[in-house]
Amino acid sequence: MLYFLNTFLGVIIHLSLIKIQDICYSYTSYLHNEVTYEIKALDKINLDIKKGEFVTILGTNGSGKSTLAKHINALLKPRNGIVLINDMDSADKSHTIEIRKSIGMIFQNPDNQLIGSTVEEDVAFGLENLGTPASDIRNRVNDSLKSINMFDSLHQDINKLSGGQKQKVAIAGVLAMKPDCIVLDESTSMLDPEGRAQIIDTLSILKTKEKTTIILITHHLEEAIDSDRVIIMKDGQIISQGKPYDILTNTELILQAGLLPTNILEIYNSLKKSGLDLEDKVLTIKEMVGALCLLKSKI
Repeated sequence: MLYFLNTFLGVIIHLSLIKIQDICYSYTSYLHNEVTYEIKALDKINLDIKKGEFVTILGTNGSGKSTLAKHINALLKPRNGIVLINDMDSADKSHTIEIRKSIGMIFQNPDNQLIGSTVEEDVAFGLENLGTPASDIRNRVNDSLKSINMFDSLHQDINKLSGGQKQKVAIAGVLAMKPDCIVLDESTSMLDPEGRAQIIDTLSILKTKEKTTIILITHHLEEAIDSDRVIIMKDGQIISQGKPYDILTNTELILQAGLLPTNILEIYNSLKKSGLDLEDKVLTIKEMVGALCLLKSKI
């Protein structure tokens, strides 16, 4: 019985890629007269993310979501609490390299992580540092660029790319390294709606086929629809989390967090207020069309 219990608990622990327990973090701000004060960015955050899970973290600027992301990648260490990545304590410097191999980070500004002079060189850079065989590097570079529709720019000069194209290259560089988890910190903010949709589709495929854990940090609620779980942050705390439908259709919660409902939900709410008897809340255009067709059939 004891053996069975230990084995069962071991499986549960193994399923957790990221475990965050009671972490707090404050930034120190300095004034001209050398007076300092603390700005609390995270306040007793508890979070457990399973391997292969697709989690979207929503919040306004200053909600703490980017600070949380940097703790997951060990760029920041908690002032209080514990961050475990694959059971490795992020506060232990001996684990930092392994943690950053496991957690691929994509930032909002691509210029902060582009290194190569051409697209091909940049995407290959991380693989070369890992000692990946040359034949594998070529295949993985090509595959990652094709997945985001940038293969035709393989030999393009990085400096001649648009901001959105640079962001796609930064994403491709992380995709090519095939980390256990990819964290995107507002990484789609420079892309147009079509480009954002393409990246979300790529992430969904990675989650399904490669079992890659995805943590998407954004303020675009539409990007959270295909997630397994949506987390809402405000003032350094997690104020709610749950399935996308439950969170994204909760207009009161969305407004409380300082966010705006999706366009589809705003249309739905307007139609309801005008007197139309729509039975269910909707998240997508397809669902809206279905609800309207059902309503029409009853008239």
